[in-house]
Amino acid sequence: MPTISIIVAAYNVKDYITDCLSSITRQTFQDFEAIVVDDASTDGTAELVAEAAARDPRIIPVTHTINRGLHLARKTGVERASGDYAFFLDGDDDLSETMCADLVAQFQKHPVDILHYGITVIGENGILDEECRTFEAFNNTPSADTQGMRVVRSIYDEHLGQQVDWRVTQRAYRTELLKRAFDAMTDQRLERAEDGYECLVLSALAASYHACKDCRGYRYHYGRGVTGTNAISAETYGRFCRQFHDCFAAADDFATVHAELDLDSCVRGFKHKATELLSNDWKVRVRDNDKMDAAKQMAAIFSPTVTAREIWRHIRDAAWDDLSDPDRVAMDTITLWQTIADTVDVGPSEPDEAPRYWQTRSRAEELLKQLRRAQERRSYDGQPIRIFITTHKNVDKPDSRILQPVQVGLKPDSYRFPWAFHDDEGENISAKNPMYCELTTQYWAWKNIDAEYYGFCHYRRYFDFSDTEHAENPYGEIMDDYIDADAIREYGFDDETIARAVQGYDVITTRYGDLTKIIDAHGTPKKVWEAAPKLLDEDLHRMYDILCAMHPEYRQDAIAFLNGNRSCFCNMFIMRREIFRDYCAWLFPMLEVFERNTDMSRHSKEALRTPGHLAERLLNIYLMHHQRIGSGWKTKELQCVHFTNPEPQETLAPLDANITDPIVPVVFAADDNYVPQLATTIYSAMVNASQDRHYDVVVLQRNIAWDKQERLRTFFRRFDNMTLRFINVDRLVSGVKLTTNNAHISVETYYRFLIQQVLPFYDKVLYLDSDIIINGDIAELYDTELGENLLAAVHDIDFLGNLNVKHGLRMGYATDVLHMQDPYAYFQAGVLVLNTRAMREHYTMDQWLEYASNPEYIYNDQDVLNAHCEGKVTFLDWSWNVMHDCAGRVENVFSLAPNDAYDAYMTSREQPKIVHYAGFIKPWTDPDCDFASIYWRYARETPFYERLLKKVVQSTAPQPKTPSAQHERAIGEGNTLRKVIDPLMPIGSKRREAAKAVGRLIRGKH
Repeated sequence: MPTISIIVAAYNVKDYITDCLSSITRQTFQDFEAIVVDDASTDGTAELVAEAAARDPRIIPVTHTINRGLHLARKTGVERASGDYAFFLDGDDDLSETMCADLVAQFQKHPVDILHYGITVIGENGILDEECRTFEAFNNTPSADTQGMRVVRSIYDEHLGQQVDWRVTQRAYRTELLKRAFDAMTDQRLERAEDGYECLVLSALAASYHACKDCRGYRYHYGRGVTGTNAISAETYGRFCRQFHDCFAAADDFATVHAELDLDSCVRGFKHKATELLSNDWKVRVRDNDKMDAAKQMAAIFSPTVTAREIWRHIRDAAWDDLSDPDRVAMDTITLWQTIADTVDVGPSEPDEAPRYWQTRSRAEELLKQLRRAQERRSYDGQPIRIFITTHKNVDKPDSRILQPVQVGLKPDSYRFPWAFHDDEGENISAKNPMYCELTTQYWAWKNIDAEYYGFCHYRRYFDFSDTEHAENPYGEIMDDYIDADAIREYGFDDETIARAVQGYDVITTRYGDLTKIIDAHGTPKKVWEAAPKLLDEDLHRMYDILCAMHPEYRQDAIAFLNGNRSCFCNMFIMRREIFRDYCAWLFPMLEVFERNTDMSRHSKEALRTPGHLAERLLNIYLMHHQRIGSGWKTKELQCVHFTNPEPQETLAPLDANITDPIVPVVFAADDNYVPQLATTIYSAMVNASQDRHYDVVVLQRNIAWDKQERLRTFFRRFDNMTLRFINVDRLVSGVKLTTNNAHISVETYYRFLIQQVLPFYDKVLYLDSDIIINGDIAELYDTELGENLLAAVHDIDFLGNLNVKHGLRMGYATDVLHMQDPYAYFQAGVLVLNTRAMREHYTMDQWLEYASNPEYIYNDQDVLNAHCEGKVTFLDWSWNVMHDCAGRVENVFSLAPNDAYDAYMTSREQPKIVHYAGFIKPWTDPDCDFASIYWRYARETPFYERLLKKVVQSTAPQPKTPSAQHERAIGEGNTLRKVIDPLMPIGSKRREAAKAVGRLIRGKH
């Protein structure tokens, strides 16, 4: 028996097989056999193999009479192998002379099942050297020794980073393992991804692995065979897809048969990585005019979700590359790919693929948005009017070539917004931003930008360029919330309006305010400074001295300003070029002197910003001086708009695709006051949750304090099977008139209508109220089959009881206002399984909110859903929403419901999976209410238990009563009759009360 077997698979490699076999026969280690399997070649390969075998008996030819593909050719070779060790050599590659000697030496030193060696890459057929070096570097990356299941997981498991390649021809094996593994493999033809499949099986059955990447005697000719970058048709790409799919199916079969190996994560990793390799051919090798057809073929073989995900991956990577290198923007290509991705109908997403699809798409869309903003930046140069918006954070900005963002406060590791200028470019004082604030933008523009007009705003504060007068707050500002389409129209943030407002003027500022009326009526700029608790008076005095020393002609103006009652604010202005440059040349040298002469080492954070505060005063002095000396500038004042929420609308991304357990998305809505109840409800859910599922818990909110969010996150980290996320949705309902007709129902109840838009990557979502306790596993609830129905819910026993009340008012309401065909199909909306995919198809979020604004509805949110979902509801078992007995409603109202419904409700009370404390009585207002003991069992485990107790005290503590006037006693305390009467008729006794009644009757008092 030879020491080593070399298995050569050959098909139509006539031009290369002679070199291949010659490299084998020249080995310095001679104890080998070379099994050459010709896979029914048609080009004369078999004849060349036979000639080589005739010259060297160690070459053993094996011939397939029909072509069976690379996998089965290897399988045939493995069956014939008899050496102690074996490795594969493709017929179009070759070996260095010491290859076998090196491998045998390594096996003797490291007696493992698999020996992973390096390769030498040689480019062929136009493959670039750079591509060869990259491919070689990746395949020669050092890897650690592994044992057991770590051998296969290090290659395929995405949680471990997939750092090791799966090239079967880059490994040598114990022949015993090779035979056992190939015997477990499929007998079906496999191509293109067969290496991934074969390596999966081999590594899963191996006990040990060692890498010797410095052994690089395998000479890989990159560009021969199936590799390369030559163009392919859509039909060819479709064939590639089928070949990959066959390899995936074989991997699935092996994992199923060998379930004890627990290979699910490895098979999933193999599919994901291989699909990316396949999709790279779509990107690189399929012509643009064939890409649509090729994508459709891929969608038909794999799925629309997988196909769209891969196209969005290419879009994501291209957008990132373009943002990293502005000179290589290829928006036409990206637009084409996006059109194709949108054409691929994703439809109902496959549960296993949806998270990765949405994660990829969300990131791509985020980068595309930045790329489009970056493209706008390229239009900024050459604009005659340039108004710079200073920002240190990602914010909304009107689409405008005049309004140009500048990112400040940059550090070496800062993310640099591609859509903004950066104040550390060119000549700058960026490092001084903590002291100079927005002045670093002004300095940067002064030194690096050429324009006819220079203007400056902040990311929160803009000029109002419109002709409309707007109401101002006591600080002289217009207050608004969002920089959206309405704000753009209202304040003239379009280029035409801005240019019309600016042109013809020399200087534009914010409005001068009367300090006797605004900013707490301090009266003068000097007193405003002195009233600022974090600014130092000596700093103002020092700057005054510097100004008088450097520009004595301004002393009069400084005195007039500081002791006057008018000022413009915010370092916001627009100036002609000559004026702006003169102002900067006047301003910055004074600030430099101030900085040199001032010890700011012990200044507070706000006091460190003194140069910025001083510049605001100096601007006023500069303008007053030129007005006094008659410079003849044409000036203008504009109102200032302050936006409280300039940040973009928060968005949620899909969970990390590495979360492999099936996801259960759960949505709650709450406000800051309801956090203790929210914590209790979520805790009850997670205590009873399955460990085999992952719960994506999303809280829709508008005002939950950050510290409370952090306390909740910290508390729920104890559950490895959940993710807790918050999203502020205030902007989504801004401008919508939402009211409730019940005092115990808050506007947060309407947030359920936002779910379909806030979570676009889920086709199905659980919505749960925050006044419930969950005793069952909500994964069971989530798994409810909905079909084409819009939602699943429990009948509302309270509403059903009201329908049967004699007066018939609720019945009339259901038929006349809600227009329900069957009022007895009314459901309770505190526990919902939402078919968000179907809901998106039927209604938009804006439609839901419009419906909810109907003032005729009693329970606006619940009535809306019942009115518009009737006939498209799956009814849940009553135990999933058991309403408690609020103020005796079980006897007085619920019992009036149809008999079967009432019996079902009463049965559900015995083992409720969800208890719903609906109504005005809650456990935190009445700790003895129905089912309260269940609530407190969970509540006392949460970090907000004491807050709930406080609510109990506030609700149950007796209110002090105003003392009532006491009537005069009929017999005074000192009367001797008391000594006789009190023993016979004690105070409070029936005899006493009867005697008093007789007395009142005698006196005529009734």
